[in-house]
Amino acid sequence: MNPKPGVVLYGPPASGKDTVTAALSGLDSRYVQFARLKVGTGKSDGYRMGTAEQLRKLEAAGDVVYANARYGNTYAIDRPGVDAAFAAGVPVVHLGQVDGIRALIDGYQADWSVVLLWCPREVTEQRSAGRGDSDTAARLAAWDTTREDLDAHPGAVWDLTVDTTVSAPPDAARLINQLLAQRAGAATG
Repeated sequence: MNPKPGVVLYGPPASGKDTVTAALSGLDSRYVQFARLKVGTGKSDGYRMGTAEQLRKLEAAGDVVYANARYGNTYAIDRPGVDAAFAAGVPVVHLGQVDGIRALIDGYQADWSVVLLWCPREVTEQRSAGRGDSDTAARLAAWDTTREDLDAHPGAVWDLTVDTTVSAPPDAARLINQLLAQRAGAATG
């Protein structure tokens, strides 16, 4: 039996992960954004808000595939959450760390397609300000960290790279959908 397909979108803040995911869902309702468990404050859209105790219980059970801290919060990819996302369709996981991608690929059996969404730092700044983020400076620092992360992992392999200053979200979604269709065809052929 072939593993189920999943999508990982990697990129700096404001590179288009949310927008491309929405375009994917509009293209095919099977695509569902994976809502990471978030322990902390701030934006709750796209997350499952949790407590430190919930996170400790998941860790004790060995059910945390990957966790990271950013913006004063902890974000976790947990096995029960990924199971639920696969039950709902084709999960689209947003990540900003190559180590997170490796942990997910190594820690959860699936046919993961890994997509690099990219935009220049100035575009992150413009998009962040344009959407009214109150923490644009922190998002620019995260952009810098993402650039450093890429530089520290020169062997990282992407199934697809999309410059979101050139490709509109519907175009990026079509490219990702085509990638998954090609991978499914190759697996059955």
